[in-house]
Amino acid sequence: MIELFDTDRFEIGRASSKGNQLKWKAGDYWYKADSTGYEGLAEYVISHMLTYSDLEKEEYVLYGLETIRYKNKVMNGCKSQNFLNDGEMLITLERLYHNHTGRSFYSDVYLIKDHVERLKYIVDRTEEMSGIKDFGIYMSKILTIDTVFLNEDRHLHNIAVIRKRNGDYRLCPVFDCGAGLLSDTGMDYPQGTDIYEAMRNEVKAKTFTEDLDEQLEIAEKLYGSHIHINAGRKEAEAIITAAEMYDEAIRKRVIDIVVSRIAKFGYLFC
Repeated sequence: MIELFDTDRFEIGRASSKGNQLKWKAGDYWYKADSTGYEGLAEYVISHMLTYSDLEKEEYVLYGLETIRYKNKVMNGCKSQNFLNDGEMLITLERLYHNHTGRSFYSDVYLIKDHVERLKYIVDRTEEMSGIKDFGIYMSKILTIDTVFLNEDRHLHNIAVIRKRNGDYRLCPVFDCGAGLLSDTGMDYPQGTDIYEAMRNEVKAKTFTEDLDEQLEIAEKLYGSHIHINAGRKEAEAIITAAEMYDEAIRKRVIDIVVSRIAKFGYLFC
C-alpha cells in the first residue's frame, strides 16, 4: 500500500469520457485509482499479456497493481514507471493539432465521412506535425491492442507523442488501456451483465469509428498487422488469478473475457 497526497495529484489533458480518474505522480512512478470499476486490473492484465508479444519493452507501459490510501480512503489501482526523460513532455495528438491549427483534431477527423480517410488523416497530419515516420504502424499497434482487449476510450486526448528537450518528437509507449475488458462496472457493465452480448453489441470505439472490428480491419489494410502474442488461456489465467486484491468473481469475469478475445482473434495469438 502507498499513501498519496494532494501534492502528488497529477493531471494531463482533459478528463476521460469515462470520468475523472484520480492520478498522482510520486517519485519515479505514476499512480491511478479505480474510478468506475476495475480499471487498474485492466491495465495490469493487458500490459502483462503484451509481455508475451513481439513488441519491444519500450513500446508499451507495464502496469503493476497497487493499493492506494488517499484522504483516509483505500482504493485499488495501478502504478507505472515514468517513461519520460529529463526535459521531455507528453503531448497528446489533440493538443499537438490545436497548437498547429487552432482547431480540434477530433472534430476535424469526424468531419470526414469516409472511415478509411479518417485514419489516414490522423496518421498523415501527425507525421507532418511531429516529423515521426511510420506513424501508421504505431496506430495499427494501438488499434490492435484496443480492439483485442476492448478498450473503448481511445480518443485523441490519450494518444500522444513525446517532445524531447531539443524540440524533436519521438513515439510514446502505449498507455491508458484501463477502459478495456468491460472494466466499467459502475455504470455500463455492472456485475451480472451478459459479457458476451456486451462484447458483441455494446462496446463502442472512439478513435475514428464506433466499431472496434472495423477500426482494426482498416488499420491492418492501410498499415499492416504488427502484433502477435505468444500466449493463450494458460498465461491469461495465471496473470489474472494472481491479482488477488480483486474479488474472485471479477477475476473470473476477466478470464472469460480474455479467453473469448483470444478465440476471436486467434490469428494474432500463438
